[in-house]
Amino acid sequence: MQTTAKITDINIDYWTNKPKISLLLDTKDINVVEELKNENKLNIELKKYRQKRSLDANAYMWILISKIQEKLNIPKEEIYRDAIKNIGVYEVLPVKNEAVERFIEAWKHNGLGWICETTKSKLEGFTNIIAYYGSSTYNTKEMSRLVDLIVQECKQLDIETMTPEELSILKEEWK
Repeated sequence: MQTTAKITDINIDYWTNKPKISLLLDTKDINVVEELKNENKLNIELKKYRQKRSLDANAYMWILISKIQEKLNIPKEEIYRDAIKNIGVYEVLPVKNEAVERFIEAWKHNGLGWICETTKSKLEGFTNIIAYYGSSTYNTKEMSRLVDLIVQECKQLDIETMTPEELSILKEEWK
């Protein structure tokens, strides 16, 4: 079961001295919860809610990238990957030297923006891989930064973009 929720109560269990929370779920399907009620143990993940980015943000980004491509005669993929690296949503992973090429190939299969760079590791026999996530995994805040970067690049090239007001409205829709 995956849903959103709001914490409605927090207290401490008298017997175990561990925190107890009550959640108000954003679903009316009580059957799913009833099925889980008798389980001995559950995997739970609680994290701050972020609305997923809109497809409009992705479409607008690619329109701007196409305009940059026309102006500079650089492949769209190169422009996109450069922007992904500049936004910096990545993990630094130590990988055994003999597994570096395989890891990079596997990572790149996730999509166009899934990029790897290598750096020296302090661990002997390992290489650090900077593994960048593609924008398909970006939340609203990250996607907003990516679009802002592309818009800034367009402005430097005298390419027309949405007005700041239009961009603001578009970003509000993402929230």
